[in-house]
Amino acid sequence: MAYEPVDLGRLRTRSLADRPSKVRVEDFARPARAGASFAEFYAALPRVLAGQDVRAVVDAIVRARRAGRPVVVGLGAHVVKCGLGPVLVDLMERGVVTALAMNGAVPIHDVELALVGHTSEDVEAGLREGAFGMARETGALIHDALAAAGPDTGLGAAIGRRLLAVGAPYAHLSLLATAARLGLPATVHVAIGTDVVHMRAETSGAALGAASFLDFRLFTSVVADLAGGVYLNVGSAVILPEVFLKAFTIARNLGADLRDFTTVDLDMLSHYRPRTNVVQRPAAVGGRGISLTGRHELLIPLLAFAVVDALGG
Repeated sequence: MAYEPVDLGRLRTRSLADRPSKVRVEDFARPARAGASFAEFYAALPRVLAGQDVRAVVDAIVRARRAGRPVVVGLGAHVVKCGLGPVLVDLMERGVVTALAMNGAVPIHDVELALVGHTSEDVEAGLREGAFGMARETGALIHDALAAAGPDTGLGAAIGRRLLAVGAPYAHLSLLATAARLGLPATVHVAIGTDVVHMRAETSGAALGAASFLDFRLFTSVVADLAGGVYLNVGSAVILPEVFLKAFTIARNLGADLRDFTTVDLDMLSHYRPRTNVVQRPAAVGGRGISLTGRHELLIPLLAFAVVDALGG
């Protein structure tokens, strides 16, 4: 077959004035100003891409709390290890964050920080010596908490109450102790064998499993009440996205009217399970999903300051 070069002179053009555009100059970021307030900084963010996504998350949280709807934070251990506990504790005390869910690693760092004010060991050095995960106090408190708790107490509540009972010096910075003090749901979702406290003779798989399963049922009740609220998955790439999806399914199966909610995945990388199980699939049922990719130690304070400012303190 013979082909001739296309005649570009026949193209139809249109005026730039009439063409729809996704970016306008009024959406641009504003230059920095010495001595500017946080409100000025926040208003100066570009109204493009992540700049708009941040605003959407803040607006959803503010709208939920003004309507008396829940704001639930699911988190992985890195959030605690990079120093964001005080920010989340403050949001809990202000009534912004109404419930917590966490993987099994979070209580380890939360307990260590509450007891001694430091955490996060050198894993490679510990492996050489066979000492990794062998801190006595961490496992002892968690196992004592389980032993002292009754069959109707979940793992998160058991640890939080134990930290308060022993007078942990830094309990005011502990997520679990704060939740116990305020009476907020704080659930721990354990995968047996993934956490250093499982490497101890006193470990009871039965007790851990029972307490964590009770927390799963409690978390499902929290998720069932998510209509009009916000769920943030912060730094958990596998465990919590899977737990959230199952809890969401049970809630729907039992007749929960889940709609008009916002789910948010916030992590340093975009992972399959959070993107699919937290952002995409639930949103298709009747909500809105948002992904924010970036460092926790920057984005969490940014969101917290913006929410507190919008709520007026």
